[in-house]
Amino acid sequence: MAAVCPVGFDRNRLKAEVRATYARVAQDPHGDFHFHRGPEYAARLLGYDFSELRSLPAAATAPFAGVGNPFKMDPLPAGATVIDIGSGAGMDCLLAARRVGRRGQVTGIDMTDAMLERARGAAREDGLDQVRFEKADMTKLPFEAQSVDLVISNGVVNLAPDKPEVFRELYRVVKPGGRLQFSDIVIESGLSEDVRNNIDLWTG
Repeated sequence: MAAVCPVGFDRNRLKAEVRATYARVAQDPHGDFHFHRGPEYAARLLGYDFSELRSLPAAATAPFAGVGNPFKMDPLPAGATVIDIGSGAGMDCLLAARRVGRRGQVTGIDMTDAMLERARGAAREDGLDQVRFEKADMTKLPFEAQSVDLVISNGVVNLAPDKPEVFRELYRVVKPGGRLQFSDIVIESGLSEDVRNNIDLWTG
């Protein structure tokens, strides 16, 4: 999608549609959706370790709908402070918590209540005290400047109506020398204004 929505684009409606879609995924991960979900998909197509995913609570893995594997880029250092933008049901957060260990801290950021409820339950079930989940917009993160070692994200930035705004906020919270490890959808050609104004295409 484009870096910025056209003038007059209904950003609030887009956010509401995204929340509604992923609330349905949280409530019924095996329902009829146009995108892939679940641990088998993550292992078969995205390179996750299926045995590791099977050791996680199903509450976190069943609704997984990422588009890549941010852990393939570079190992997460022990003791790191990590945030996951658009953390959904928390699968990547639980994996990150196992990698950073008890001295680390992982915070998942999402705007869908049903996903946050699943994620918090999964973290409790997995006994990972170093994980927490916060409801927030990715352009207004509840973190101080230069307080985060690493940001991960999986298929969420493409849904943002103003991507430069997202990255300005991420650069604000990441420490000097910190990292962004994203998996996302990128297109190489421009889109017409009619396409960019179509919310169904943004959410689909």
